[in-house]
Amino acid sequence: MPALTIRNIPDDIHRGLKALAAKHGRSAEAEVRELIASAVLPSQRQRLGTAMTDVWGCVRLTEDEAQIIDGARDRAPAKPMSFDE
Repeated sequence: MPALTIRNIPDDIHRGLKALAAKHGRSAEAEVRELIASAVLPSQRQRLGTAMTDVWGCVRLTEDEAQIIDGARDRAPAKPMSFDE
């Protein structure tokens, strides 16, 4: 697992970090890991379908447009992948 070294942390920040870690019952290192994770990881992952609905949800097709799109679809079965050369 990668390691990270942080230098030149001001004393007041270091004391505050240690106090926060003690409040949460963990080491300063564990507290830093938690703070970094909460800063860079999304709190709730957005699903692809939800994202598509957010983007395209306001689009309303007429019946004619829907038929054009349906008629243009390739209905041939997909070919299975082959790893042979």
